[in-house]
Parts: sequence; structure tokens; C-alpha cells
Amino acid sequence: MTLWLDFQTNDDRLIHKWKHYFPVYERHFSRFVNRDVVMVEIGCGEGGSLQMWKRYFGPHARIIGIDVNPKCASFAEDQIEIRIGEQADTNFLKKVLSEFGSPDIVLDDGSHIMSDIKASFDVLYPSVGRNGVYMVEDLHTAYWGEYEGGYKRAGSFIEHCKDLIDELNADHAREVIDPTEFTASTHSMHFYDSVVVFEKGRHTAKHAPQIGKR
Repeated sequence: MTLWLDFQTNDDRLIHKWKHYFPVYERHFSRFVNRDVVMVEIGCGEGGSLQMWKRYFGPHARIIGIDVNPKCASFAEDQIEIRIGEQADTNFLKKVLSEFGSPDIVLDDGSHIMSDIKASFDVLYPSVGRNGVYMVEDLHTAYWGEYEGGYKRAGSFIEHCKDLIDELNADHAREVIDPTEFTASTHSMHFYDSVVVFEKGRHTAKHAPQIGKR
């Protein structure tokens, strides 16, 4: 069953997602299906997406929901655990990492406030597994003032991502940009309507061989 069909036929807890996200989920998450995967979802909503991920990833998946609302604790069930705290609270996030280890997937569907997204990313992204995925959705809020966003507004997560594109390519910047751990550990960045995806992966030596007869 595809995620889209699962969503359309859901009769359990409420799921609230933009429909154009589903091909993005499938593209970047499908390789984790039926694997021993740890997923952290920031923002629990009504609990339905946590159950959707549990169904999608299968019997070996461990889904960790993070939310500031203490009522979300009731969403815990087999394979789903809930931790209550602020997504911008560094100490809280470090406790989650200490308890559950490196996540394979992080999905930020939390407050959608720019400073909160950046704070979570700064703590969690370095701890994502070496072949893991970090996805931030609902980034249309990066253009909305009430979420600390705005077109080309400094501090928005979209503007931060633009800087990270340069950081991704720092090995080729002729010493104008110093390579960082992000440079070394990030394989790719993908942009979609309202979504950015970071895929981790270490690199072998970068070179461009010429092979074959002239």
C-alpha cells in the first residue's frame, strides 16, 4: 500500500498533510521500509501521522513523537513513543538523542517558526545516521511574518538553506568557503514546494577522471 492510499483510507487518528508531500515522502523514505529504523517526528498533531509512519515502515520501526502539548502523551502505543518538550530546547533534544540514539529520519512538522526550526536542525542534524534523512515541511511559513519569515528575510530557514547550498559545495569554492562537517557528511539537498530534504552520506575522494580513448 502506498502512503497516499494509506492516508486516503485512514480511519484511525486524524492525519493532516498537504497531498503533494506524499510523493516526496515515498522518494526519500521508501528505502527504510521494513528496516530497523528510528524516526523522530517533531509535532504530533492529532497523532494520526505517527500511526501512519508505523504502518508504513513496518514492524521493526520505532517512531518518536516530540510535542510541547502534554496531551500528546496519550498517543503512545506499541512502536510509538512520545516525549514532551520544546523543539527549540537544546537540553531536551539532547536527552531524546541520549535515550533513543541517532535517528535515521527526522521530520520537522512542529511549530513552523523559523527560530524553532533552526534550533532543532542545529542539534538534531549532526546526530542523524550517516545515511539518514532530515526533512522540514510546511516551509511556506518561511515567507510569513507571523512565523518569523518573509521574502529574503534574514534568519528564515529558507535563507539558511541557501547558505547551506554554498556549504555543501565548499570543497570547490577555492578556499572562499571553509568545508565543514556539513560539507563532509551531507550527500544532497532537495527542494520541493514547502519542503526541503537533506540526505546524509560520506564522500570518497572527489575527482573527475578521464576514462577511455580520445
